[in-house]
Amino acid sequence: MSKLKIAVIIGSTRDARYGDKPAKWIADLAAQRPELDVEIVDLKAFELPLFNEAASNAWVPSQNPQAIAWQKKIAEFDGYIVVTAEYNRSITGSLKNAFDQAYKEWNQKAIGFVGYGSVGGARAIEHARTIAVELQMANTRSAVHIGGSDFFGIYMGKQTLADIEANIAQSAKDLLDQLTWWTKATKAAREEDAEVAQAAE
Repeated sequence: MSKLKIAVIIGSTRDARYGDKPAKWIADLAAQRPELDVEIVDLKAFELPLFNEAASNAWVPSQNPQAIAWQKKIAEFDGYIVVTAEYNRSITGSLKNAFDQAYKEWNQKAIGFVGYGSVGGARAIEHARTIAVELQMANTRSAVHIGGSDFFGIYMGKQTLADIEANIAQSAKDLLDQLTWWTKATKAAREEDAEVAQAAE
């Protein structure tokens, strides 16, 4: 099997966002694994409009060029790590919109999460997990939660991710172990399905 292509998605598009920092941190950790090919994907670079298609692309092809570009990008990957803030007990609006702008491209792939905020983004991640289930994805059990004083200390410039790494290193390892396993499993199953479909033609 070829290397597993993993996207680390920055789920906030605010100018004052924090998400690019943990995204780079988890991407660097993931890239240390020889079986993974890791790329940071920044929602901000895609400038997605609010979803305004006739229907999900599960049913009707999208028309908006930016949405189509997003779908093509998402389709490149075998698995995903989504880095999300918590806004009012849920994920960011930009991240929900990004999930909604694709469907087939997410299907039968693995996903894990890194969250940050007052309770480590836990409530946002729980919402994101249910969205991922609807998108026919395999969630990892473990996630990374950067919470409370750790998050605010970094955000205010009083410490760095390196200062709190001992607090989140084990959860990061567990996340990457599980994501690798599920990505291997789902990729193998997709390839098997493709071979069966091709043989039936």
